[in-house]
Amino acid sequence: MSLFYEPMATIFAREFFEAAIIIGQYRTVLLRSPEWQEEQKQKEGLKAINQAALAASAVAVIVTLCVLIPLLILGNELDKRTAEVIEGISKVIAAMAILQISVLVPKLLGVYVTKKSNDEGVELGLTMRSIRFNVFWNIWREVAEIGIFLIPILLGDGASASTIPLSALVGMIIAAALGGLIYYGNQKLEDKKVLAFFMATVLVFLSVGLFVGGCHEFEEVWGETRKVWKIENNFWSHKELPMVVLKPFGYSASRTVLQMCTFWLWLGLAGAVHLWFYLRSQKILAQRHTEKELKSYSSDEEMADNDVEETA
Repeated sequence: MSLFYEPMATIFAREFFEAAIIIGQYRTVLLRSPEWQEEQKQKEGLKAINQAALAASAVAVIVTLCVLIPLLILGNELDKRTAEVIEGISKVIAAMAILQISVLVPKLLGVYVTKKSNDEGVELGLTMRSIRFNVFWNIWREVAEIGIFLIPILLGDGASASTIPLSALVGMIIAAALGGLIYYGNQKLEDKKVLAFFMATVLVFLSVGLFVGGCHEFEEVWGETRKVWKIENNFWSHKELPMVVLKPFGYSASRTVLQMCTFWLWLGLAGAVHLWFYLRSQKILAQRHTEKELKSYSSDEEMADNDVEETA
């Protein structure tokens, strides 16, 4: 059996990426907040973040193992059809996870904004209590989600416990790479839209590939729809190099009706989601610009009135 499983690596990449971003956000806000500039208080705050993250991770791992081990023991009795359905579900879940990341990246780069967002993405005015609670809750959620998403994967035929180490390592490397690109984009690139567009496009097509693959698993259980085309030349095979590299992004040398429909359906949905976030961001930015102009105009009028009074 293979030691690597793509949907599993995807789950690890998504959750570790988000966990790292959450910790980084709180550390950044704490270091920049005026009320946390005292050295001793700052050290205590950073220590609280680290302790909350470690405690949350430990609790989540213990709870996940308590649930996962009995299910794995009972899972040996699953028949092939059930296992394929579970594998299909795991790929669809991974597709949704990657689509979420494709939206998260432009948010982190400041291309997509929300009414509640600020420069760091976390509200200012942090207290020790809010730090401990928010970091613990968010890291617990991210780590626990890994366990939840691993259950259908490990109960299927596509993966076993032996695939966890390598898949987790690849996922963490991907998460580190994404985090590094975001850091580089925040520090070096003046136009972050280019980086956001590139990363979001890659992630969207990865999500499309997983969704189409998951739906095809269902198709293999309940009967395949009609083949639309099939390329016989081995060069174009999605199972061999070089085209196998494009398989995670939705490429296939053959297409059924369901595969074709799900490809364009998911791609269209992803495009609509990104368009909505972009248009909403533009609206929010326009409102903020108008508010700033009104404040500036009011301030100028007040200064002018004061000048008139002083002259009189």
